[in-house]
Amino acid sequence: MSRPGEQGSTDTFLERLQADWGRVLPELDSQPMLLPILVARLHQALSRRVEDTYRASGLNAANWDLLVTLRRSAPPEGLTLSELAGLTAVAGPTMTNRVDRLQQKGLVERLADPQDGRSWRIRLTAHAEALLDRLLPAHVHNEARLLSGLSAAERAQFERLIRRLLRDLEVPPG
Repeated sequence: MSRPGEQGSTDTFLERLQADWGRVLPELDSQPMLLPILVARLHQALSRRVEDTYRASGLNAANWDLLVTLRRSAPPEGLTLSELAGLTAVAGPTMTNRVDRLQQKGLVERLADPQDGRSWRIRLTAHAEALLDRLLPAHVHNEARLLSGLSAAERAQFERLIRRLLRDLEVPPG
């Protein structure tokens, strides 16, 4: 069997998966398993390639997401931890830890919230803004390159299908 990253390894893996299930449970239609597996493998492959843009700057995906969120969404006075957590779908304690690490790296600063003395506002440092402004064009170019195997029409169709699936999956069961 081929290893991940080799030409055809995903096809070989999926063929093996279907053959194995066909042998173990011949009455099982394993076809519905394939798309979630493909999406997971696509996510892993894209994540590895996207991280190439910012890994050399000492950032990981979680840090990148938080910094980019602050760059695009924060007013000059910054965002509260709860606002930042809401924009990134990250739980409060995890967000606090991420902010602590980024503050230690000199990429974010905490400012007392003038409206709530018990709260802090988080904003990018000038160093972080300069870093992001340098990295973002390369990041966007890299993402475009990663999707260049699809035509504009295919990318639009792929996006529509993913959005539709996500809308369906984000509705609470019941």
